[in-house]
Amino acid sequence: MARQTARRLDLTTGEQEIVEHMIRQATNPQWLVTRAKIVLKAANGQSTRGIAYDLGLTRNTVRLWRERWQATTAQRAATQAVEAETQTTLREAIELSLCDEYRRGGPVKFTAEQVVQIVAISCEDVTASEYPVSHWTPKEVAAEAMKRGIVSQISPRQVGRFLKRGGS
Repeated sequence: MARQTARRLDLTTGEQEIVEHMIRQATNPQWLVTRAKIVLKAANGQSTRGIAYDLGLTRNTVRLWRERWQATTAQRAATQAVEAETQTTLREAIELSLCDEYRRGGPVKFTAEQVVQIVAISCEDVTASEYPVSHWTPKEVAAEAMKRGIVSQISPRQVGRFLKRGGS
């Protein structure tokens, strides 16, 4: 079976200027610079394997960002057609092309009502409880929440997170 070569990425002059500027700009986050380098090297005809070797990445990572760039070509072209006079909008479109996709994260483990009840425990007078402490700590709040049956299990660290952000 013959090995496929990756297609050269097409960049307009404006896109190339912006991508090169992103690479040179010292204040950009490293993930953005790395992805911009992938796009620029791919536009210069470098192979996926060569880009991966040069940047210390896996071929799958390089392939992913080449494909994402190709997939968002139409969006960037539409941006250029509408906003030909400003470079700011095109830069935003390029950054959007190089950003991670939205990920949902894990399922919620504690309901809003449980969180409110846990925070409420920390607002109660600690002297009324059987704990020999002068103020509530996340460890005591976690133990009290489990004792009252608010939650079956919770770590003191999670209680600390709830208390730090005010229960939201």
